[in-house]
Amino acid sequence: MKFGPVAVPEAGGALLAHSVKLEKSKFKKGLRLEPHHLEQLVAAGIEEVIVARPDPDDLHENEAAGRLAAALVPDPEAVGLRLTAPFTGRVNVVASGPGVACLEVAALERFNRVDPMITIATVPPFQQMAPGGMVATIKVISFAVLEQQVSQACAAARGALRLARPVYETASLIITQVPGGPGEEKGRRAIEDRLKALEIQLVDCVSVAHRGTDLVAAMAAAKGQMVLVLTGSATMDIDDVAPLALRQAGGRVERFGMPVDPGNLLFLGDLAGRPVIGLPGCARSPALNGADWVLSRVACGLEVTGDDIAAMGVGGLLKEIPTRPQPRAGRKAGS
Repeated sequence: MKFGPVAVPEAGGALLAHSVKLEKSKFKKGLRLEPHHLEQLVAAGIEEVIVARPDPDDLHENEAAGRLAAALVPDPEAVGLRLTAPFTGRVNVVASGPGVACLEVAALERFNRVDPMITIATVPPFQQMAPGGMVATIKVISFAVLEQQVSQACAAARGALRLARPVYETASLIITQVPGGPGEEKGRRAIEDRLKALEIQLVDCVSVAHRGTDLVAAMAAAKGQMVLVLTGSATMDIDDVAPLALRQAGGRVERFGMPVDPGNLLFLGDLAGRPVIGLPGCARSPALNGADWVLSRVACGLEVTGDDIAAMGVGGLLKEIPTRPQPRAGRKAGS
């Protein structure tokens, strides 16, 4: 592609590199200059414009962006995504429903190394998405790019984007109560809202005493395809009341604790094929916490291993809670 200033009479067929304001109109950048455009420029006293003139082996930015998007998401409907029409060298990749963004990171990195003019920017891996949320944007920076480079980028990341949709339709919530502990309603409402965002129905919510026998019975009676446990007193050990009750009910604990703050005191397990998530106390707040990352992945049928949770620590220092009674920042003596 040739780029630079030319005399207006020589600019026919080229792409205008910068917008030009005339007395009663405006020529936007990227406009292909036709004879009538040149006449208006001359009439306005403009002698020179900066243009881009693609070479024969170049693709226009919109055609290139369309090809790249089609390679990254060959069958949008099948993977829960939607592609916008190319505009100014850009195609947006949009979630067609709630879910979790699944990205082939290495492939996308290869894509971005092909040519600086060929780019994709995405949300973080496993980001929970709402319907209409932008998962990625593909942008061809220049007005045209070599077709060979486009083909190379397409091959580097074919099918690298998808949205994992929720695979469960119902969930049960068990809340335990301790004398003087937090009330039930705030936690129930916050968790129900999280489930609604994933199009999961809370089919039953029971409140029981913070005792193993009561929890075992509640777990056995839970009707949902997922079981969530919110304890009135923080779970401090894998042998504490809630994870021990899960094992006594015939289930297993796969992970206790996570390196995400807030959200450390989470446990993840299984009961007769149903996922069980022991929620940390911060789940009573609608603010983002580590439990959100686990809940969304589990709800969408993605395996969450101990290694997966361990890896959440990098980037797992979430927003400080202003009301935290013991801030993580140290205090001066006597303060």
